[in-house]
Formats: sequence, C-alpha cells, structure tokens
Amino acid sequence: MLLRRRATLAATFAATLALPGLARAQGFPDRPVRIIVPFPPGGSNDIIARQLAEQMREGLGQPVVVENRAGAGGNVGADSVAKAAPDGHTLLLCPPGPLAINEHLFRTMPFAPARDFAPVALVASVPIVLMVTKGLAAQSVAELVALAKREPGKLAFGSSGNGSTNHLAGELFKTMAGLDMVHVPYRGAAPAMTDLVGGQIQLMFDNMPAALPQVRGGSVRGLAVAGSARAAAMPELPTVAEAGVPGFEAE
Repeated sequence: MLLRRRATLAATFAATLALPGLARAQGFPDRPVRIIVPFPPGGSNDIIARQLAEQMREGLGQPVVVENRAGAGGNVGADSVAKAAPDGHTLLLCPPGPLAINEHLFRTMPFAPARDFAPVALVASVPIVLMVTKGLAAQSVAELVALAKREPGKLAFGSSGNGSTNHLAGELFKTMAGLDMVHVPYRGAAPAMTDLVGGQIQLMFDNMPAALPQVRGGSVRGLAVAGSARAAAMPELPTVAEAGVPGFEAE
C-alpha cells in the first residue's frame, strides 16, 4: 500500500494503525479514508482491500472506503492518488505493476512512482495459481504444455493487463516451456476470470484469493501454483516446476 509522498504522513499513518488513540488525539484521520484499487471489483487486490478496510475502520475510528479506478494497467487509479492531497487520507493498494513495472512499458507516465508515492506497508503476499478453462483437454501442466505445442498460437492466456504480475507469469511460462500462445490483456483480473470461466480464453495465472473460490466451485480447473512451494490453501496442486517446467517460479 502506498500514499502520496510526505515522510511525516507515512510515519503518522503507520503509527495510527498501532496507536489509534494517539492518532485521534492528534486529529488524524479527521474524515473518511479512501483506499484506491486501480483494478475492477472482484480481483485479488479488491478482495484484500475490502478485508483491510474493515480492520482499519475499527482502528482509525473513521469510515474507510474502497474505490475501484481501473485502466491503463493500473495507471489511472495510481494517478488519482498521485494527484490527491498528500494528507494521508487517500491510499493506494496495488501489485508491483503500476509502481515498478509500468514505467518500463509505457512511453509516458502521468506520475513518477519514486517521487509521488511513499511506501506504507506490505499488506499481503499471495500465491499465484495456473488455471485452465474446464473444457480444455489438459488435466495437468504436462498435458497443457503438450497441447500448446501441438497447436501453436491457438491457446490464449488472459491477464489483468500488460505488465501485470499474471501477464509476466504467463510470458515466463511461455518462454520456459517453449510455447506459442496469445496474450489477451484485460482491464483487471476479474473480467479475465469471467472469460476463463466462459471459455473465451483457455488459461490464466491469477492470485490465490480470486482463484480459490473458482477452482473449489468447479468453474475452472487448477493445475499448479507458480511459487517455489505448494500452497497451504491448495496442497493438492503441485508447483509448476515439479509438474513439468523445471525452474519456473513466479510470486
């Protein structure tokens, strides 16, 4: 999570989470706090932000509102925070893309990450899951790789946008497995998941909070987790590395 750059405000916000009584005595926050999620509702960032907002309301004694502002790989939402008053009442919760990756992908950026933001906290680190649409003739990573090699250029993988972590995970998978697949970027992980469920795309890497209910509900088929170890929440899924692509790791 990040907020507008001002060192004293970053320190104050960190203190308010631990010492809400002191924060109220100092007058912060004196109105509702906004958490901007630069992707549509329903994705992992949105899920995490709403869970965090509930806890923050109790500690801060003020409403904490989650706002979704999607577009341009997260740049639209991040820019709205960059241009907000630097008073600690507007926060950004996002993955690395808007602040560490996009400046290497976009010709121009509406903000400068190092100048316009100050880090507050690492909120969550979650596993990434490789999933396929349930109608695909692939029950394992090895079968998926074999299918993609038999039909080069025919399988499409979705992501939450160019430069997103699930996009880069897909590109790494393509490279390490020697595959020819089509990347389909969306304005967030939630619409990509909708098309995966509907069969418009064949596979996708997505974060565990969004992937788990879809896999458990039978809407999609989970093949593997992308990290270096199996995930406690889905121990039946192997890692991509142990399932057929040695050395693969994305988190």
